[in-house]
Amino acid sequence: MKKKLLVIFIIAFSCKTFAQGDLLVTPSRVLFEGSTQKEVLNLVNMGNETTTYSVSFVQRAMKEDGSFIEIAQPELGQNFADPYVRIFPRQVTLAPKEAQTILLQYRRMPDMRPGEYRSHLYFRSEKVYTPLGDTKTATDSKSLSVELIPIYGMSIPVIIRTGETEVTASLTDLQLESKDQTNQDLIFNINRTGNISLYGDIRVQFIPEKGKPFDIAAVNGVGVYTNLNSRKMTVRLDSLTRELLKKGKLQVTYRSHGEAKAVVYAANDLLIEK
Repeated sequence: MKKKLLVIFIIAFSCKTFAQGDLLVTPSRVLFEGSTQKEVLNLVNMGNETTTYSVSFVQRAMKEDGSFIEIAQPELGQNFADPYVRIFPRQVTLAPKEAQTILLQYRRMPDMRPGEYRSHLYFRSEKVYTPLGDTKTATDSKSLSVELIPIYGMSIPVIIRTGETEVTASLTDLQLESKDQTNQDLIFNINRTGNISLYGDIRVQFIPEKGKPFDIAAVNGVGVYTNLNSRKMTVRLDSLTRELLKKGKLQVTYRSHGEAKAVVYAANDLLIEK
């Protein structure tokens, strides 16, 4: 008898507007802080087919390179937010270009310790993806056929901050690493101490010995979550930038994201002596 193996791929990505596949979600990050108890998310189906999306919580930990892994138990310094947040509704069906809101409601509990709680809100498409064309099958009765069905999804962080919170940051181990004859990588560590995470933008400016400073690179939306004390950053500098870096210093700044007046979390310089 011929056997059939069903393989399901879950494509998940974790950003003010965020889109993955045909789903558009705003905002891309939820923060319950101070007196905030409710947050409204806007979902838009940007595709050409009616699609149902389920909404649930997943738990993720950040790795040193900024990527995420799914976990079942909180890591050291990490608390899950999902026991304190309700979702209404948990499933929506959207026609093409149709929009709907999702309500998140935070319920503060007396047993919550000061600090930060984080879970990730996961939006999963329940659409059935039908393979196009005919599938070739083997004639051997013992053969195995494989059907691949993609399940598209995305996640955004939901963060609660309660009680007394503090965080400090530093940038260390700045260095330039040549990848080839034209490009260089600027490598450094973002170090975090305290009971909440960091979230901000990286700005890299070159200050020559003579002449005016100028910007050479930027990376927006860089987070360092509470399960990490240090995150490794790599910023690619192109060939044109490499030619301009002669006698001066690179100034790297990590500052708050999305505020009218940015708060500088940390800054450091790298001398260029050639």
